[in-house]
Amino acid sequence: MYPIVVVLLDGLGDRAHDELGGRTGNEAATTPNLDRLAASGSCGLLYAVGPGRAPSSEVAHWSLLGYRPDEFPGRAVFEALGRGQEVGAEQVFAYAALRPADRRDDGWWLIGRPDPERDAEEAQRLVERCDGIEVDGLTFSLEHAWRGEAVLRISGDADERVTDTDAFFRAWHPMLRPVPLVPEAERTARACEEWTREVMRRLEGERFNVITLKWFGRPRAVPSFLERHGVTGAFAADSAFLRGLGLALGLGPVVAPETDDPVADLRARVELASERLDAGETFVFTHQKTTDAAGHTKDPRVKQETIERLDAALGGLRPLATRAIVCLTGDHATPASPDVIHSGDPVPLLVAGPGVRADSVERFGELDCAAGILGQLRGPDLMPVLLNAADRPLFLGSRPTPFEGADGYPALLEPLL
Repeated sequence: MYPIVVVLLDGLGDRAHDELGGRTGNEAATTPNLDRLAASGSCGLLYAVGPGRAPSSEVAHWSLLGYRPDEFPGRAVFEALGRGQEVGAEQVFAYAALRPADRRDDGWWLIGRPDPERDAEEAQRLVERCDGIEVDGLTFSLEHAWRGEAVLRISGDADERVTDTDAFFRAWHPMLRPVPLVPEAERTARACEEWTREVMRRLEGERFNVITLKWFGRPRAVPSFLERHGVTGAFAADSAFLRGLGLALGLGPVVAPETDDPVADLRARVELASERLDAGETFVFTHQKTTDAAGHTKDPRVKQETIERLDAALGGLRPLATRAIVCLTGDHATPASPDVIHSGDPVPLLVAGPGVRADSVERFGELDCAAGILGQLRGPDLMPVLLNAADRPLFLGSRPTPFEGADGYPALLEPLL
């Protein structure tokens, strides 16, 4: 059996651009290291949720790691865990963000956000002013994180099934009224609306005069990554919420900074994976956001050039693939045009390692990988494919493990003594 290494480049997928000759950034980029790895292994396309579905990073990661939507606790829980905060199922969590807003005829429109350095002290002071508000028996507690953003805890038998007040697309929609998704959440939704109005009263006259809410949820009991897949190890990322996601599954968080030198950052992640394998870990997951940021520039050339630069850091994956199953892919597409945040386009996927069959693919990119032997996969398919390549598949037809949704054997089955 072999360990598994996943190198995930956030927002890797793209769309074809006239400026690139009808190719995506991946297809147009010169990537000798990725091409050699693709030629040595099996390739395909990956939809984290499904064709045409444009997932957020946390939803995509949750699916790729083999967990169902009904098990999803909400990103606010990951934000709290990743910042070292205690979480408990008796509280509802949401992510709160201090913002400036203009009052117009059709509502309150967000017009910016605090600067993380220049406005840091003022933002924290204003968030603290709104801590501890009580509405209809519910207590709203804020714990500041950075630039006016905070984790909100709602205590007092609240219900997490409430819609966001942050419209996300601030140029398209004003701040929203919270609405219950089910009748049982009516009390919580009304309290969130009254809390929002009380916050606006407390912040009246300030530059930053509203606090939005999004990503409602609560911790849920789910099988650990080891229990579900039979492997475990490290989850390396710069983003707190992603490390929190790994923590929620029992994966060890590793702070992997993203600096002004993304090539060195990615090379450090590959070296980290090697070190963790040397230490005996059976699963290593590394995340880097550089390709997502390149897509958000909405300049196809920037995305192409970013992928080319990052390829220089990936030569170290070939030695890893002699002793582990190595997977390189993305969580979603962040196209360099048009003006969308994420899209539901496919992401190229490659899997290499001992015993992995080389298919006919010779170059890395969406169109090339579409011809690969793995075909078109959805997020829940990824871990079974990797476990199978690692000689760790769960034999369907036997039931040796009590863990729901298991794809692999736990490290220790319970013996009859």
